[in-house]
Amino acid sequence: MRRGDLYRVHKPGGDPKRFRVFVVVSRQPSIDSTFSSVICAPVLSNGAGLTTQVAVGTGQGLKYDSWIFCDGLTCVRKSELTNFVGSLSSAKLSELDRALKQALGLR
Repeated sequence: MRRGDLYRVHKPGGDPKRFRVFVVVSRQPSIDSTFSSVICAPVLSNGAGLTTQVAVGTGQGLKYDSWIFCDGLTCVRKSELTNFVGSLSSAKLSELDRALKQALGLR
């Protein structure tokens, strides 16, 4: 598991959808640790092009154009991240970093 990997999760807590794709945003040392969960951002089919959202699509292994929502960070158990979808390119990771900084109010 690496930062920027996308996984399809079955019935994530409280989500009305049967499946939801998440992108792992935790730093790599945290991912590699014995912690049972990692920080993820949900991927939704509709976006508004906000600075806290990143456009993704078939180039990242998805079936449809979608958006990473950095305002919706959540912890997901590593044991739930088993259905690998794809990975973000280094350019998309840079976009994700900018969106996360915006969402968290960091410079």
